[in-house]
Amino acid sequence: MKRGEEIRPEKVLGYRLGAHHLDRPLPPAQLLCAAGACGLQNTPPGAWETAAFNRVEGCTLDLLEEALYEKKSLLQAWSFRGAPVVFPTGESDIFLTPLRAQQGEWPWIYTRGIALALDHLGMSFDELLGLALRAAGLLDGCTIRSKEELDRALAQQIAPCLPAEKRALWEDPSMYGSPDRQTVGGAVVSFLLRPCSFFGLVVFGRREGASPTFTSFARWTGQKMPRLPQPEKELVRRFLRCYGPSTLDAFTNWLGSCPAQARRLWDGVAEEMEQVLVEGKKRYLLASELEALRQAQPGGGIRLLGAHDPYLDLRDRALILPDVPRQRIVWRTVANPGVILRDGRVAGIWKTKTAGGKLSVAHQLFEPLPPEQRRALKEETERYAAFRRCRLTGCAVEEA
Repeated sequence: MKRGEEIRPEKVLGYRLGAHHLDRPLPPAQLLCAAGACGLQNTPPGAWETAAFNRVEGCTLDLLEEALYEKKSLLQAWSFRGAPVVFPTGESDIFLTPLRAQQGEWPWIYTRGIALALDHLGMSFDELLGLALRAAGLLDGCTIRSKEELDRALAQQIAPCLPAEKRALWEDPSMYGSPDRQTVGGAVVSFLLRPCSFFGLVVFGRREGASPTFTSFARWTGQKMPRLPQPEKELVRRFLRCYGPSTLDAFTNWLGSCPAQARRLWDGVAEEMEQVLVEGKKRYLLASELEALRQAQPGGGIRLLGAHDPYLDLRDRALILPDVPRQRIVWRTVANPGVILRDGRVAGIWKTKTAGGKLSVAHQLFEPLPPEQRRALKEETERYAAFRRCRLTGCAVEEA
């Protein structure tokens, strides 16, 4: 791993904007390229659609629904951090396989709470994961509506495989909330669905009203999950292209894995990395990307990023929003607002209200905008309302 030069923050901004396709949106034919850069998180539901809207010129919900549900060229599954993520179906091996942990590489951020259930059952994580992986084979033959029903169905599959003395404990009321609706077994399954997803055993199907549906990769696509060369290395490369120059700590946070698993994956491409300095701190990027970083310039104008847009999924938040109190407004524990992006930096937040095909938007600026960018903000708002198939009935702007 070579040592490199000092890189100005403006170069990092420009580089990341380009990697996320936020400087110049892609044509509709390159939707898969936009989704495959680093995946599009879909929490809250619909977040991936807003992310695609900002990355694909002339993007429509029809285009996205066709790719996800008809052509199935896009797939939704639980991926990094255990979040629902949309990515190219043909690249599932990159977004799922590397997340399979090796012996001793847990807990992950999405299974840390399972210890209460393990203690109650007197069973190990590995024992129960093995049972869950076998039970998930049920989905090769059916589609299940709602996450609650999925938990229940797989818990019922596992119950007969347990030692007799464990079955009553398995059926006890859950200690995690809603004990009238969930058993200990259902709670265990809920924790283990993410690891099952990494094997292609659980993916999202077509949404039915407010409820998601679930089936297996094989049943949904009609084929086995594709195998690609070195998917572990490619996942790290994509992280570095979208968030570089970066650090192992940031990669660990992005994955939601334990440090040991992140280190193993990171080390797999260490020879491809180059060290640089950003504001005096060591950062790493792919050596092949160094020239692109040197040439990068921030731009992109005004964008309306949704909550949990991939561009906002970074550790070095001060790069795009130096004001710490305002960081707490943007990155909340729950109910994050959308972000007004101005040439790569956060210039404010936005929130929407939708009812009966009507949409109103409230913008809160963190800094004054010149007249041409205020016009651009209104135009983007109108474009977003049309994308959501709504009539814009209000566009309020609270001054900085």
